[in-house]
Amino acid sequence: MLKTATPILASLNADETIKFYTEKLGFTFHNNWDGYLIFSKDEINIHLWPTSDESIPKNTGCYVNVTEVDKLYAEYEKQGVVHPNGKLKNMPWKMRQFSILDNNGNIIHFGEDISKEEE
Repeated sequence: MLKTATPILASLNADETIKFYTEKLGFTFHNNWDGYLIFSKDEINIHLWPTSDESIPKNTGCYVNVTEVDKLYAEYEKQGVVHPNGKLKNMPWKMRQFSILDNNGNIIHFGEDISKEEE
């Protein structure tokens, strides 16, 4: 029954968030409804809602399943957005992943399933 999910993260500044997601992450910007932002990239949608509470994005994040994680990592490393503690690596749960912090402080993990490679 369930098909997809869309993360809804917190945004501290709509203009800065639009710039970050389009210029640094390569997302397409769709709409801004009073600070509620909608972006997409490939098959992924990410929404952000406005807040002035800086503690919220510091405690918020999402996990994005991807293909070609090494290629995506190389792109985001060039943009300087990879989290210092989130370098690309194989995880015990059979995902090859890395993490970024967006301009608001939300953490986004990008991971590719590597369980079939080890069979």
